[in-house]
Amino acid sequence: MNLYEQHPYWLMKDGMVAQYPSLDKDLSIDVAIMGAGISAALTAWHLRDVGLSAAVFDRRHVGMGSTSASTAFLQYEIDTPLTELSNYVGETNAVKSYQLCRKAIYDIEHLCKTLKPTFDFHLVPSLQYASFKTHTDKLKQEYELRKKHGFEIDWLEKADIKKTFGFEAPGAVFSKDGGEVDAYLLTHALLNDFCKKGNQVFNNTPVKHIENTRQGVTLHMNDDLKVRAKKLVIAAGYESLQYVPKKIADIHSTYALVSEPLPDKYFWHQNSLIWETATPYMYFRVVSENRILIGGRDDPYHHPHIKPSIITKKTKQLQHAFMKKMTHVPLKPDFSWVGAFATTKDGLPYIGAIPERPNTYFALGFGGNGITFSIIAAEILQDLIQGKKNENAKLFEFNR
Repeated sequence: MNLYEQHPYWLMKDGMVAQYPSLDKDLSIDVAIMGAGISAALTAWHLRDVGLSAAVFDRRHVGMGSTSASTAFLQYEIDTPLTELSNYVGETNAVKSYQLCRKAIYDIEHLCKTLKPTFDFHLVPSLQYASFKTHTDKLKQEYELRKKHGFEIDWLEKADIKKTFGFEAPGAVFSKDGGEVDAYLLTHALLNDFCKKGNQVFNNTPVKHIENTRQGVTLHMNDDLKVRAKKLVIAAGYESLQYVPKKIADIHSTYALVSEPLPDKYFWHQNSLIWETATPYMYFRVVSENRILIGGRDDPYHHPHIKPSIITKKTKQLQHAFMKKMTHVPLKPDFSWVGAFATTKDGLPYIGAIPERPNTYFALGFGGNGITFSIIAAEILQDLIQGKKNENAKLFEFNR
């Protein structure tokens, strides 16, 4: 499955960060981790100090699946508003899910500070604006529910938005809690630290077949090689769906561009993450080298190969939509790409085990909060693999 087409900014900017070998002999370990993107890297990093031998396997190179195409918006707000999520899972569970996503932002900040050298991470606020006047009442209800449960947010009227951000919108929610990070570089930094503890990472090592037993898991690789593990974590993103016997997500296509560098005068209040209430929504933020990232214009399908002409068309649409909103910014696209994007019935990830695959755990951070979902998954699986209970596991289990 092609997880992206064209030229993701992070991959072009950062290049080949590290080299890892392919598997060349049979291996016996405590935990095998399938995938080497941000979800797998966070899980591996959380397992590195708990006394278990672990190894990471990927059929590509590290971080070169959907992680390299991530737009890395770190928000606690998921694609399903808190008011709607409460209808799916109850208000208590909905609020807890939002609180965990907020905590995850600060967990990532703390993690980045522990990596040597200290990894670049920024806390930035976020703004969600009503795309149309008819959206204002629902957004105001969302604001009131979040405010009720202690989230640090403000309601901005039309005049406030114009004065502070320089564009027109009928209303908006301004949130203190948000962040940004280069997910591709972070993946490499996590796995580098993972290997310092004597663990291993393997590139170009596809898993041909998984044999599950009550005693453990055997991964059958190329050249008749085998990896025997007591536990398996499947953190291969959208490609993980083939290992789940029921449909749990729909795969869409999402488009993004990164602009040419711009002077500071064209940026906005606190370089906030900005997104809207429309479906699908446009979102934008400032990235490294004084560039602007814009994403959106999703399609409800994902083909193995999307024509360059379609990406070009979507790039022009994103550019036009942004410049219609931010009329004073002379934005010119420099990089553009399309990536796979999964949605679930309630906007929440799937984390944990299924009866059909003994000794196997899934870290599936689907939805618009893939990175924050991934650190929640890593923390939960760290407990479950050690045979400990985790009070948050039920929120994201497969039979919810």
